[in-house]
Amino acid sequence: MIDWLKDAVFYEIYPQSFNDTNDDGIGDLNGIVEKLDYIKDLGCNALWLNPIFDSPFKDAGYDVRDYYKIADRYGTMSDFERMVEECHKRDIKLLLDLVPGHTSNENEWFKKSCEAEENEYSKRYIWTSQAFWGIKDHPYIAGEAPRDGAYMLNFFASQPALNYGWGICTDEWMSAIDSSEAIDTREAMKDVMRFWLDKGIDGFRVDMADSLVKNDDDHKHATAAIWRNIREMLDKEYPHAALVSEWSNPDSAINLGGFHMDFYLDHWHNGYNTLVRDYEPHPDNDQSFFKKDSGGDIKRFLNDYLPKYVSTKNNGYISMFTCNHDTPRPARTLDERELKLFYGFIFTMPGVPFLYYGDEIGMKYREGLVSVEGGYNRTGSRTIMQWNDDKNFGFSNSDTTYINCDYDDGKRVSKEMSDKDSLWNFTRDIIHLRHQYECLQSDCDLEVIDTDGQLFTYKRGDLIICINASGKDISVDYECKEMVYLLGSYENGVIGAQSFMIFKGE
Repeated sequence: MIDWLKDAVFYEIYPQSFNDTNDDGIGDLNGIVEKLDYIKDLGCNALWLNPIFDSPFKDAGYDVRDYYKIADRYGTMSDFERMVEECHKRDIKLLLDLVPGHTSNENEWFKKSCEAEENEYSKRYIWTSQAFWGIKDHPYIAGEAPRDGAYMLNFFASQPALNYGWGICTDEWMSAIDSSEAIDTREAMKDVMRFWLDKGIDGFRVDMADSLVKNDDDHKHATAAIWRNIREMLDKEYPHAALVSEWSNPDSAINLGGFHMDFYLDHWHNGYNTLVRDYEPHPDNDQSFFKKDSGGDIKRFLNDYLPKYVSTKNNGYISMFTCNHDTPRPARTLDERELKLFYGFIFTMPGVPFLYYGDEIGMKYREGLVSVEGGYNRTGSRTIMQWNDDKNFGFSNSDTTYINCDYDDGKRVSKEMSDKDSLWNFTRDIIHLRHQYECLQSDCDLEVIDTDGQLFTYKRGDLIICINASGKDISVDYECKEMVYLLGSYENGVIGAQSFMIFKGE
């Protein structure tokens, strides 16, 4: 494994909404540089940036027009190179967002593949042999190109699918996984990765990592083989570089695909979902573990998580996050005390944790926003960062911003930092404890001690973490020899309602 991941705590930045330094209402790379000391002080020593490549932004940059160019809205290549340098001056690692499964329909590769005359890009994307021949069980578009064929989509209409082959070929136009065109696509993506790694970055978060090969038997074979091949390249040429997958299947992503980390995504009723977002489709019946007196049960999480943790612990890390750009912010339903308990859990569990910008101050999910750049219901988690009480919360001096800030949830970084009891200071304290105690970091084993409804106690090395997420005091039968951290109360074997503690036991 990569050594620096053992003590890594990531901060995810949605660049559009983080910090604007040229007053155009959109965040930029220089804005990120301006806040690196803030991120470092918080305790985060690694960054993941959502896509910054040239794009028409029909899907917030997940529609790449040019993999080798920085989007003008964010700055220049010189600005990027300066950002890498400034990150590394502060011992902050940097991951970029790689979108390997599709491009924008404005990408030059795709434009050339649309030409009627065959060329080197004709098979870079998935095309049928006739414009009147669709693609069963897959979205596609026909009648929009000079060439005779329909092309497959990976998601939105602006995102044609790149061709990595088909695990099972049922039609003559389908490429085999070992075909020259499938291999050429893989190698082209390797070249994209090399370009940015040579610029000094430290790896990639991989968007829709399981979407490459079609008809691939649950993505466990051909798609995983592509990532193993890429991992072999990284181990040989860039052994410091890390990969984290948007897959949420650690056996496939880590054990088979060779990813260093796999995100534990917020999927319907999986273990992670039961922690803070178990309120759909009935918000009045929230059974999330960290929701006070919800009746939630930590065993629902553990029954899903533990087998995945055990099967991958020697090969890679399961990464949990406070939130991400696709997920409703936890403050949508959790109050500040509930958020503190949740973050205490996130940053004391095994694996490599991720903190989403603004979650450290409890920024709210903004309900009912009109979609911005393909965000739809995700737009409410992509609002501008709330730094202070200046114009536009200190994000920008522009008269308009990326997402209009005609709301005020009262959260400000400036206020949170000055309040010793704030969510910001709690988050900072726990992250710094993680750095201080090696047994709280990514590698150290997890031992489950107590799982009684909304009580969860677990051991990591010589430290015991106890969380009482309920609204009542609970008696426990383990003694505290030395208290390392306490939120709430503990006395004479009773842990108080909504309390979190780290201690050394007998």
